[in-house]
Amino acid sequence: MALIMLIIMNLAVMASLYVVLFVLSAFFGINLDPGSTSGLFLFAAVFGFGGSFISLLLSKTMAKTAMGVEVIEAPTNETEEWLLDTVYRLSNEAGFKMPEVGIFEGAPNAFATGWNKNDALVAVSTGLLEIMDKKEIEGVLAHEISHIKNGDMVTMTLMQGVLNTFVIFVSRILANIFSQDRDGRTNYATYYMINFALEIIFSLFATAILMWFSRYREFKADEGAVSLSGAEGIYYALAKLGQIPKEQLALPNDMKAFGIVGFLETLFASHPPIEARLKHIQEIARG
Repeated sequence: MALIMLIIMNLAVMASLYVVLFVLSAFFGINLDPGSTSGLFLFAAVFGFGGSFISLLLSKTMAKTAMGVEVIEAPTNETEEWLLDTVYRLSNEAGFKMPEVGIFEGAPNAFATGWNKNDALVAVSTGLLEIMDKKEIEGVLAHEISHIKNGDMVTMTLMQGVLNTFVIFVSRILANIFSQDRDGRTNYATYYMINFALEIIFSLFATAILMWFSRYREFKADEGAVSLSGAEGIYYALAKLGQIPKEQLALPNDMKAFGIVGFLETLFASHPPIEARLKHIQEIARG
């Protein structure tokens, strides 16, 4: 079901972008001719930012569907009531409208998403609720609330849009240069092959930059968690998660950057190593 929804979302994104191109041409006289430098840049910007922003607008709905999140409308037990009360208190202290709160089946993890801080979602897994005490869960919730307060979802979207635009624009410029013969005519078969290869290469660089920022904002969210609920909760929550094999903590690819923990401790990791985060929290607590 999640795969079908992902395919539908991607098709919707592409269809929406072509509608935007049509509207720009029909009603504003703006023709995005990829044959000119200015036209190519506008074309790259529309597709680079358009896909990112449409995905952001659909993020909460897609997260609920992909993760099977059950939003707590009215608490049915003490745990759900405590979750609502805690998120309400933390979001009120952070200065924004209380987000929706949900629970999903799975290994210990949590995430936050939404297109703006006053229309967000915070979700925790059943595994997280099973292995952590209330203070640790509060620390995790404070971390996710800090993501929302800092506007990380929007900032990540803007950065993704800039990087997407760069990848599309520069790849096509270079492909056009390298695919011309001595008479200045373009060999389109060569053009498409070079463009495809360059987009892959530049996308790797763009992903590395995006993941660097993702790791930076994880440190900032940990700082926010300490500010909202103290160092003890988030510290011991991360320490406990650090003892669980990472493959058991997996979220879908499009949700990894917004979870409480990540996986690959490499250039493409969305989260810093837990050891580095624990050390950072200790430094903040001492300060």
